[in-house]
Amino acid sequence: MPTPESWRLRQSRPDSPLYSVRVNHTEELKALDTARWRIAIALTAAMMVLYFGFILLVAYAKPLLGTLVVPGLSLGMLLGALVIVAAWVLIWIYVRWANRHYDAAIDALRGRM
Repeated sequence: MPTPESWRLRQSRPDSPLYSVRVNHTEELKALDTARWRIAIALTAAMMVLYFGFILLVAYAKPLLGTLVVPGLSLGMLLGALVIVAAWVLIWIYVRWANRHYDAAIDALRGRM
């Protein structure tokens, strides 16, 4: 009985009928992977700018962050809460992108195999 490894090797040979399909899918998968990395890096950079910007404000602009927006709520507390909300929004953006584009493209590739 052939092992899974020997089956994979047979499917990767150029004379295999699935070889051209796999080569085309490899290029499409590379493009998908590039798009996924691009959005992940962009969203990570956005979160880092927000987070470290807030940390720098805490370190160097304490009087500004101590300013009361309304009684009982300082600007620092408000911005801290907004950093957390921004993290949720960035996660939502990634999940929405992945569900609409990435997962749909992966499903389309699976359907063509």
